Amino acid sequence: MKRTRNLVLATVMGATLALAGCGSSDSGGSDGGGKADGKIGVILPDTKSSVRWESADRPALEKAFKAAGVDYDIQNAEGDADKMATIADGMIADGVTVLAIVNLDSDSGAAIEEKAAKQGVKTIDYDRLTLGGSADVYISYDNAKVGALQGEGLAKCLGEKDANIIYLNGSPTDNNATLFSQGAHSVLDKISTYKNVAEQAVPDWDNEKAVTIFEQLYTKVDGKVDGVYAANDGLAGGVISILKKNGQAGKVPVTGQDATVEGLQNILAGTQCMTIAKSATGQAGALAEAAIAMVNGDKAATTGTVKDDTGKRDVPAVLLDPVAVDKSNVGAPIEAGDMKASDVCTGDFAKLCTDAGIS
Repeated sequence: MKRTRNLVLATVMGATLALAGCGSSDSGGSDGGGKADGKIGVILPDTKSSVRWESADRPALEKAFKAAGVDYDIQNAEGDADKMATIADGMIADGVTVLAIVNLDSDSGAAIEEKAAKQGVKTIDYDRLTLGGSADVYISYDNAKVGALQGEGLAKCLGEKDANIIYLNGSPTDNNATLFSQGAHSVLDKISTYKNVAEQAVPDWDNEKAVTIFEQLYTKVDGKVDGVYAANDGLAGGVISILKKNGQAGKVPVTGQDATVEGLQNILAGTQCMTIAKSATGQAGALAEAAIAMVNGDKAATTGTVKDDTGKRDVPAVLLDPVAVDKSNVGAPIEAGDMKASDVCTGDFAKLCTDAGIS
């Protein structure tokens, strides 16, 4: 638990240092008496795949940009690729010099980046890599590691017994979902006592579709499932609803991701095995630092590259470290400042929080 807490704190401290650097640079900040010479546009993907985009990323990005004293515009495409393209056109016409997108699919994302480049606008892939795109930099977490941590978490909850596993993957159009699944399989496929009895992707990360898909898979295997790999907390919630319906919630471990309020509450209640914390503060800080450098005509500082096989190029990247969260460190996202205890510890969860040392 101490190591996990240190990782979370390191992420937040890194973001704080990044913001401090931005505030003291030539671009100016809230204390610097000036602004960066440019404007940053950010297009978030939707409000359905995960609550994180509006509840975590938007406020973290707003705080980061305000602290750095930079003009910005943040909008949400609401799951509509045509709407994202229209927003991008509007932002470019409005004078953004750096445009960050969380693509809904690689084809539409690549088209936006191509159009931006023709107008001299620098682009950033935020959270999701646009395959075949032309982004100048990619800001995300190590998504293969996210999947591996999910796999390790499920294995920890299952133990070494014989176990049937159902895999409920994220959207097939999201490269991150592919990496999550690959990472999980890299761990779980090596355990000879585990059997993959069913696997399916959920289009557009749609939580309602996840309920239907999982119920169909559950029926297909006659309810003979011992563990569920769910790619994020939203999908996990759908899985848990079907397990509850069949009297199996809390008996069948379920993974998750994003450390949402619902995910943490499910962990406290014992219906979800684990989740993955990807600090919005840390990711927003990394995006702000990169975007402001680019607004000022500098190259963004990166930690390495990621391979885009479709575009046949190595994309400069900043990859942050994810943190596994289970019942032993369920308060870590709160300690990191990514949410408030009062958000999680409501109603029946108040006592569970107290028992878990969250206050």
